[in-house]
Amino acid sequence: MTDLRWGVLGAAKFARDQLAPALHAAKGSRLAMLATSDPAKAAPFQAIDDRLRVVDSYDALLADPEIDAVYIPLPNTLHVEWTRKALEVGKHVLCEKPIAMQADEIDALIALRDRTGLVAAEAYMIVHHPQWQQVRDWVQGGAIGSVLRVNATFSYDNSADPGNIRNSVDLGGGSLPDIGVYTLGSTRFVTGQEPEAVLFADIRREHGVEVRTEAVLQFDGFTLTSLTSMRMTPHQSVVFHGSAGVIEVVTGFNPQVHGHSTVRLVRPGQPTEVLHYPGVNHYVRQIEAFVAAVRGEADYPCPLEFSKGTQRAIDMIWAAEG
Repeated sequence: MTDLRWGVLGAAKFARDQLAPALHAAKGSRLAMLATSDPAKAAPFQAIDDRLRVVDSYDALLADPEIDAVYIPLPNTLHVEWTRKALEVGKHVLCEKPIAMQADEIDALIALRDRTGLVAAEAYMIVHHPQWQQVRDWVQGGAIGSVLRVNATFSYDNSADPGNIRNSVDLGGGSLPDIGVYTLGSTRFVTGQEPEAVLFADIRREHGVEVRTEAVLQFDGFTLTSLTSMRMTPHQSVVFHGSAGVIEVVTGFNPQVHGHSTVRLVRPGQPTEVLHYPGVNHYVRQIEAFVAAVRGEADYPCPLEFSKGTQRAIDMIWAAEG
């Protein structure tokens, strides 16, 4: 069976460092084209695969009949527009998170996906990692009894990089759009539940950009405390505290960068279970799942409906700001 031929819209750093290598490494996938007007930015991509073709516009890439699927790492405010354009010309789409700035914007993408029969998804890689699948199985299988509280933290510091798109209001920056999808989405994925209300929201801004948000959300039977920040020491952890035990996810969101993938299951009177996942690349696993969905071999594990649920939670936090 022929490989799925991918085009990348824009030479973003994240695409260069993570997704382009994953597109090249994944089974059934080939990095075939890059759209950028800057030859210097194209060079690192060409080093990944010397067969890579480079065009100078996004429209030229979308018009190419030899491209089957498009990966979109553009600034957040452009995601809906270019996802729609790619679907309309018959390309499958994997778009960086957040795929939209508001939950109701995703409805039109769902309708377009269904009408075209194409695969369209947000690039939410953590659900493809076995550590999160294990945590979900533990929680939903009752390993820690009833979940009573979740504490999720994701922080980094980009204060020294004012030109970063995450520090731009006009480009959809902020910690919640960038990493709130992880603290909120991981809780939804593991528990299978949706937030009912926001009990507390402390949102900090600099020059109009949200740079830190701490929020408490009520779910059925438990609360989630979510902290995201672009102005704190890099740290990430998620703890699920239940009536009969605790699960700790030590490096849940970017283990290849921040540390090793490790989960712990701690229960009174029982040996602590510690699982490690060395060498697992959740970006490669994400691409391979996408290819399987395009080929009709399996449903995609993280459909747009899931992404809408996480964006809805973010929208609830924005609405709760006093």
